[in-house]
Amino acid sequence: QVQLVESGGGLAQPGGSLRLSCAASGFAFSTSSMAWYRQAPGKQREWLAVITSDGITSSVKDRFAISRDNTENTVYLQMNSLKPEDTGVYRCNIWGKNHWGQGTQVTVSS
Repeated sequence: QVQLVESGGGLAQPGGSLRLSCAASGFAFSTSSMAWYRQAPGKQREWLAVITSDGITSSVKDRFAISRDNTENTVYLQMNSLKPEDTGVYRCNIWGKNHWGQGTQVTVSS
């Protein structure tokens, strides 16, 4: 059974940083591309970043960096210079698959 469990969200101040984690199980993590998405209040889900099994990354925001640890079956999202508009629920995803975690809430506010 595929499981994706996100963590690391919380309240951050503008300009601050957060590191999100997504612990994966139930599938071949090391050979899967993984992605992060977010959904802000009242907005559609937005793709943020993807990382291939070989570690090649692509991100829609220069302030966000995706990485992975295949020994821990975990994908990370490092978010820097946070802005209030980064507020939302962040979820990880197996790229191209309809498997989602429950998400972790990020709130950026002073």
